[in-house]
Amino acid sequence: MNNLVIFPLIIPLFTGVLLIFFSKQVLIQRYITIISLLALFISTLFLIHQVSNEGTQTLNLGGWAPPYGITIVADMFALLLVFTTIIVTLCCLWYAFRTIGKEREKHYFYPIVLFMITGVMGSFLTGDLFNLFVFFEVMLLSSYVLITLGGTNLQLREALKYVLINIVSSMLFLVALAYLYAITGTLNFAHLSMRVAETGQDGLITTVSIFFLIVFALKAALLMYFWLPGSYGAPPMAISAIFAALLTKVGIYAIFRLFTLIFYHEPGVTHYLIAVMGILTMILGGIGAVAYWDIRRILGYNVIIAVGFIVAGLAVFTETAIAGSIYYLIHDMIVKALLFLLAGVMIGLAGTDKLREMSGMIRNHASLGWMFFLAAFALAGVPPLSGFIGKLLVLQGALEEGFYVVAAVGLLTSLMILYSVMKIFMNGFWGENQLSVEDEQMSTRGLMFPCAILAALSVALGLGPEWANVYVMQAEEGLSNPQLYIEAVMGNAD
Repeated sequence: MNNLVIFPLIIPLFTGVLLIFFSKQVLIQRYITIISLLALFISTLFLIHQVSNEGTQTLNLGGWAPPYGITIVADMFALLLVFTTIIVTLCCLWYAFRTIGKEREKHYFYPIVLFMITGVMGSFLTGDLFNLFVFFEVMLLSSYVLITLGGTNLQLREALKYVLINIVSSMLFLVALAYLYAITGTLNFAHLSMRVAETGQDGLITTVSIFFLIVFALKAALLMYFWLPGSYGAPPMAISAIFAALLTKVGIYAIFRLFTLIFYHEPGVTHYLIAVMGILTMILGGIGAVAYWDIRRILGYNVIIAVGFIVAGLAVFTETAIAGSIYYLIHDMIVKALLFLLAGVMIGLAGTDKLREMSGMIRNHASLGWMFFLAAFALAGVPPLSGFIGKLLVLQGALEEGFYVVAAVGLLTSLMILYSVMKIFMNGFWGENQLSVEDEQMSTRGLMFPCAILAALSVALGLGPEWANVYVMQAEEGLSNPQLYIEAVMGNAD
């Protein structure tokens, strides 16, 4: 057992509780938040090093051995997502210092973000399905507050849709949990994997697995994405960036965990269905990204395209494709946050998100323009930026296994992504300058540095993938070999 495993949960949780008592002292809230995230960053680095050298680390809360107690499990796949979550949150909150507004800061913005991050990281680290539901709800309840914080008409309207769809998916989640527990008598991931492998994944268990797929597809915007573009475009862009980078990724993580560890015995049914959903999601998301002419909608539909592409790698179900999906997932968390933050600066300067009402910004803001250009190319998978490596591996795995439709749609939607984000660049930064410095509605002071950190990470992932590849391959091995996870968890039950 390793007590360090609990740090990604207790640090943001206790920091959020502490910040409630400083609701009116904005500067104190900022300092405490940054210090806690830096502490979280350092402790997670140590944990990643430990898992890399010693294997998956676990902690049984209360001393109860699995499958009876609550187990926290830190394998490399979960830790890579936890580490990326910390980096993205740190950059988005730094950006929020200048953009979110004192009124929101005094109404518990920082505690709510930290509570949401607790739910996100708890979802990555939990070792059983019931606590996955609990951490999902912690994340979602916090996101309900963030999406309405400020109380504009747009926020309230979109929040209603967002809350209703998540309430429905949570109800379905509970029903699926009840059916699975009735069949297997357990909800611990490792124990479930053993039970399903022993008894065989019959038609009933496969049906329950599809039920879970529907639940997490709703949460990840896989095919059932109609709620996402409006909901993610409603709050301030610092909040939208956190949502776009993290929330759908929790649903994706759950799909990966369940369909590599538990429900992997009938890929001809489950993974074929995932492939179909991924293909349709990419196509429909691409159509939306190409069709719209406002920045928030375009970026929202690009979130949807990425969801389809990442799960397509799982559907191919080879070591190469899964490694590509992991790499692309990390890349997407970083670049989506970057694009939303840069778009927030553009919207703030112009006072609108309509592309036809802005142009020529690059004359006064060259660093903003070229950083957006770099992020756009990374998102589309243009070499040698971060999106290229993951996209190449997924497409290679698809072609090797005969998933030619997945490969073709992946390439087609890459062009649609490139067109949609370059549409923002060409209309927003090129052409005649319609906005003098005096007419700009905000200052870029203090906003470029967190964006530059994310841009540098994207470049580093693309130009020097060797340093990340070691950890990505360890994560892939843990997903491809369920026995490693089972031994790490159930070995403590002896």
